Amino acid sequence: MKTNLTYISAVVLHIFIGIIVYYNEALAKVYFGVIIVYFLSRIVLSSADSKTFEVLKAASYIVGAEVFLRMTRGSISYEAGKYFVIIFILIGMFYKGISGKAYPYFLYLMLLVPSIFVASTTLSFDANFRTNIAFVLSGPLCLGVAALFCYDKKVTKDQINKFLLFMLLPLISHTAYIFFYNPSVRDVLSGTGSNRSASGGWGANQVSTVLGLGMFIVAVRLFTKSPSIGHKIINFVIFSAIGYRAIVTFSRGGVITALMSIVAFLILYYATATKKKRSEILSIFMIFCFCLSVTWIISSTQTDGYIDLRYTNKDHLGREKTDITTGRGDLFKEELEGFISNPFFGIGSSRAKDQRIEVEGQGVTSHSEVSRLLAEHGMFGVTILVILLFKPFDFRSRNRKNYFFYAFLVFWFATINHSSMRIAAPAFIYALALLNVKHEEHPVHRKQLKQQDV
Repeated sequence: MKTNLTYISAVVLHIFIGIIVYYNEALAKVYFGVIIVYFLSRIVLSSADSKTFEVLKAASYIVGAEVFLRMTRGSISYEAGKYFVIIFILIGMFYKGISGKAYPYFLYLMLLVPSIFVASTTLSFDANFRTNIAFVLSGPLCLGVAALFCYDKKVTKDQINKFLLFMLLPLISHTAYIFFYNPSVRDVLSGTGSNRSASGGWGANQVSTVLGLGMFIVAVRLFTKSPSIGHKIINFVIFSAIGYRAIVTFSRGGVITALMSIVAFLILYYATATKKKRSEILSIFMIFCFCLSVTWIISSTQTDGYIDLRYTNKDHLGREKTDITTGRGDLFKEELEGFISNPFFGIGSSRAKDQRIEVEGQGVTSHSEVSRLLAEHGMFGVTILVILLFKPFDFRSRNRKNYFFYAFLVFWFATINHSSMRIAAPAFIYALALLNVKHEEHPVHRKQLKQQDV
């Protein structure tokens, strides 16, 4: 069985990183520092032709590492992941500029500003203005900056696969850390609600989201970057490990989003494949479904069937729950009411959370970026949504070679509707859908003719 030793060594290295950080969390800060120094140096020292590649590679790695660094307190701040994605992208803009056709995303960024001024008059006296604004706008800002840079940037399919690999590697570290943090899910079962302990001691929603991203990336590698039996076995094992830990967080959003993104990818990938390639895709798909089934059975066994109850919307006694959205539907309605009461300028950034603190005594954050945009930005939010939803399809009408396009948009839209934009992943993945994918150019080797004697 032949495998790529570079890929194997990278996987083993990141498993090791997850383990050593578990035993000494202080090393997470060292890991963070090494990441920043390494990628900054790569960007600055790279040639002009490879600047875009190095910038997107650096941002991809940060996206994959963000939640892992949060939960191990390795980041310099809670929002550091988004900030460093923005910093790397701004450096890329300095070197490579942006497309003039990306102006709708500049307008999108400008439309975020009015809500800050509205918030200065609507936020309660006790609210920390800077922290609250940064929390709700760092995600949208990250998306706007990344979209401006990525729009119409030329890359190859192989380069996109490398971006995804760099996202995956820290997620492998994250998965290894969780296995050591909680080797036995049975020991922390308390019901069918989201399980923080089974998620490595961090918010199950965020962990489920990034592990779902990992599931999607490994599935893509199974179909596109697994040329040998050895590769396929390794990727099936990685998929099962990440999938198992994602499922037993008991947070459904990340897992369902992963499956939706995989289906979106496979439909387009199959549609553009040759007849011979389609047969291979179908064969791998059958094995993939078997692998997914085995992963689910293991998850069900390890949770004593609680995970089956969770996904069928039942409590630990088997009684069906009245609200399948676990309270998110109510939050959505509340934010729509905020939009209806203030349709023009909205209620201001972070005011939705601030109102819940005043009324209920606790600030439950929005799970839907769509309703939050409408409530806090008013008609500006409507315009923002129109840009975000329709501009990618306008771009797609002229650039149809990116078979990741629909998968990336599905991941973005599904994620912002179950986890809002708490992390950088949906913002950056959205931007990747705007890349202009070109076919790899293979050098033509011509045999030199020998000079004949005259």
